[in-house]
Order: sequence, then structure tokens, then C-alpha cells
Amino acid sequence: MTILDEIIAYKRTEVAKQKVAMRMDQLEKFGFFNEKPRSLKASIAAKQSAAIIAEFKRKSPSKGIINGDANVFNVTAAYAENGAAGISVLTDSNFFGGSTDDLIKARVTVANVPILRKDFLIDEYQVIEAKAIGADVILLIAACLRPDEVRTLATLARSLGMESLLEIHDEEELDHICDEVDLVGVNNRNLKTFKVDLEQSVKLAQKIGNGKLKIAESGINSKDDIQYLQQQGFDGFLIGERFMKEPEPGGAFANFMRTLNDKL
Repeated sequence: MTILDEIIAYKRTEVAKQKVAMRMDQLEKFGFFNEKPRSLKASIAAKQSAAIIAEFKRKSPSKGIINGDANVFNVTAAYAENGAAGISVLTDSNFFGGSTDDLIKARVTVANVPILRKDFLIDEYQVIEAKAIGADVILLIAACLRPDEVRTLATLARSLGMESLLEIHDEEELDHICDEVDLVGVNNRNLKTFKVDLEQSVKLAQKIGNGKLKIAESGINSKDDIQYLQQQGFDGFLIGERFMKEPEPGGAFANFMRTLNDKL
């Protein structure tokens, strides 16, 4: 069993328990559920330089604790204030140390920047939950979904005014791309082995085509990485560990954006 298999098996049990604890109709009564979602596509397109989706992540299965003391209010506020095109918040608790409460706190803190719920979504319940806690965008991971499941979840998200980011890793997952998803990300980290290879984005860039905004994810650490991937046709860049491993992630992001904008 791979780490991803273990995560998905746990997630199925977790979602089943959540459905009992909080029904969908109860989620739909949350205050955020009736808010108009913000567009990550529009935010990325509006950026004059590199569009960075800055991530809040406490730990990961491959790295262990990255930053267990980070304050979600302070970090996400700094991300927004220093030009993030979007903010990604991990809501998986068991493997990544996140929570839906983290995303709620980010939403309260950040009014105008789109927020991506980053988790292992396998059920329509989680899409409704994402809307209820203030997410604007959901992540759909091809490695743990069939193409028809991607279409179903993306269609539901769109019906709620939300956008979806489809994450792929290899050519076998290209058939998961459909009209219903809004953005396509290439994860340079293999979720089955957690090995990172930046060239994975390059290999898939042209195969994705020009109909979707392309996002490069994982293993991006410098302005040179950004420039290189921009030349390959990528529109946005999801970066988390690069900032979260620092004592002050918000300050690290601000410094990164200053050097990035100076060069670009």
C-alpha cells in the first residue's frame, strides 16, 4: 500500500463520520455558503508578473513537521498583503496537520484573495463543505479519482459558483482533463513515492494544451524556477514549503515576491 492509498482509505472513513456529525443541509446554513466565490482564474490573469498561490501547510507525510507553530491569521494576511494571486490551505488533519478551521480563519482574515481548499476530495459532501467554510476553489487530484468522478465533483463546484483545480502528475492522467475543470496543475511530487522532479511540469506542459490555465506545483524554490516554468507555458505557481519552513512564512513570502518582481 502506498502513502496515497493509506490517505484515501483513511479519508473515506473520515468523510463517513463527518456526514453523520454534520449533514449537508446543515452545512448549507453556514454564513459563507451564500457568499459569492472569488475567481482564481481572474486573479491569475490579472497579475502583471508571476502569479503565486501561496500555501499554508504545517506538515506532510514526506517532511514531517514543517512549521507546527505557524499562525494561520498572520501568515495568510501576509500572503494577501504581499501580492499572492491565491492562497492554498491544507485542511487534511491526519496527514498534514490542517483543519477546516484553518480555512475558516484564513477566510475571515482574507477578504479579496481566492482561497483553495487543498485536501483529498473524494465525495460531493466535501465540495459542499468547502463552500460552507469559505473556499473559492477546490483541488481535485487525478491520482485518487476516476475521470467521471472529476467531472462530477467539478460540475458540482461550478454549480456553486466555485472553480476547480485538477492536479495531474503523469501522461496517464491527461484523460482526467475535462471542460468542467477550470485550471490544470502539474504536481512535480509523485504522491505515491513523494519524489520531486521539476521536469515533470515541463514534460506535460504542451500535452495539456492551451485551453486551461496551467499551474506548476511542488519543488519550486527560486525565481529561476519561476522563469524557467513560465517559458514552458505555466501561468501560476503553487508554493508552500519554500515559505512555511521559515520561522516567519509571511516575511519569507514578502521577500520572495520582492526579488521575483525585481527580476521579472
